[in-house]
Amino acid sequence: MESKNVGFVSTRFAGIDGVSLEASKWSEVLEQDGHNCFWFAGELDRDPEKSFLEPKAHFQHDQIQWINSQIFGKTGRKHTITDLTHALRSYLKIQLYNFINQFHIDLLIVENALTIPLNIPLGLALVETIAETEIPTIAHHHDFYWERDRFSVNAASDYLRMAFPPNIPNIQHVVINSDALEQLALRTGISSIIVPNVLDFDNPPVVDEKKVLAFRKSIGLNPDDKIILQPTRIIRRKGIEQAIELVKKLKDPRYKLVVSHEAGDEGFEYAQWLKESALEHGVDLRMLTTQISDPWNGNGHYQTEYTLWDIYPCADFITYPSVCEGFGNALIEAVYFKKPILINRYATFIKDIEPKGFELIVMDGFLTKNTVQKTKEIIESAELKEQMVNTNYKVASRYYSYSVLRNQLNTLMDAFSFQRKKQISNKVSDSQHVIYLKRGPYPVQYDRSMHKVTMDVSE
Repeated sequence: MESKNVGFVSTRFAGIDGVSLEASKWSEVLEQDGHNCFWFAGELDRDPEKSFLEPKAHFQHDQIQWINSQIFGKTGRKHTITDLTHALRSYLKIQLYNFINQFHIDLLIVENALTIPLNIPLGLALVETIAETEIPTIAHHHDFYWERDRFSVNAASDYLRMAFPPNIPNIQHVVINSDALEQLALRTGISSIIVPNVLDFDNPPVVDEKKVLAFRKSIGLNPDDKIILQPTRIIRRKGIEQAIELVKKLKDPRYKLVVSHEAGDEGFEYAQWLKESALEHGVDLRMLTTQISDPWNGNGHYQTEYTLWDIYPCADFITYPSVCEGFGNALIEAVYFKKPILINRYATFIKDIEPKGFELIVMDGFLTKNTVQKTKEIIESAELKEQMVNTNYKVASRYYSYSVLRNQLNTLMDAFSFQRKKQISNKVSDSQHVIYLKRGPYPVQYDRSMHKVTMDVSE
């Protein structure tokens, strides 16, 4: 297949959230095969020459947050919200056209922006752009809105049916687990394929020993200290209290529990509770305050940052007691770095991962004496640890390698026709700079020349 210009679209491509990380892996595989990748989002830490930054695409933009506050948790929607939503949709559609034209995009890959309604105007803009241009599109779905309680009560059922996700002929839908495939078909009639999260198991990780030593020193560890690593964000569903309980029951002061990610907005209270619990139980808990960056993104300021690839080699054991996961990146990452891991039997693990034949320490919602004893034996026995991690690496190489992703991406791209080479027109005259949407007493104004949406809600 000849080289294609691939445009990735999402609300954010920055940091080490699951969406950003998987998009980085996809782009790495695509670029290895000779394609060119470009980026559209509200926050970007990618190559500026290949990036199209549009702040209103971010789910944290103040206008988007205001829309969400007025739509979710409510059963009625004011026309002012509708007006602003559609004004932003019009604006974002123009910016998507500009992105496609600027980088001569042949294929769009939409990462979760047609899946979960964190930015409804962006989702609507994408639907119209994809339908109007007929541009080949892969919609990569990580977690659907019906999987999250916060979206269960809403005043946006029309938007959700239209765009999250849309049923358009030129979109190939991709999900990350079998339950999502089944639910997507059941709820919408949309067929999809499963592309699991992957790592480059054909090329084992290269460990920078200087970075490893620097990281251990930065968090104040002694040479004989052992790291129990919780490589997750600090949010309730990650079950970090179970990791605290494990370290408590190991009864060894050398064991330090390290949580790799900072607490975000949804984790501040939970983080404080974890700190208090650890203190109460005599557990040495270290929550990193250093920015951890994406190991696939070469644009980070690594003189002041660590990547996950600097942290995993330090670990003696990995805890992953999550209650719910769409896939479970931390599991595959632990296997990649040949680290033993404790995992809770969440639904996707039971259905999609457990049957593959990994050798893991497994809990089923709670810790038992047997689980704690097995953990201690694995940490203390180099022989047992080596046998376990080598087996897991072989299993992952078979099911979760870059070669699996490459084959599936090639299949998806082969299904598209790339014969359409027309330039997409988005020119507007000076007389069309200002759009007024006035439904009722509250006017919404979009000035194309200023790229600014305003609303007068004064009464």
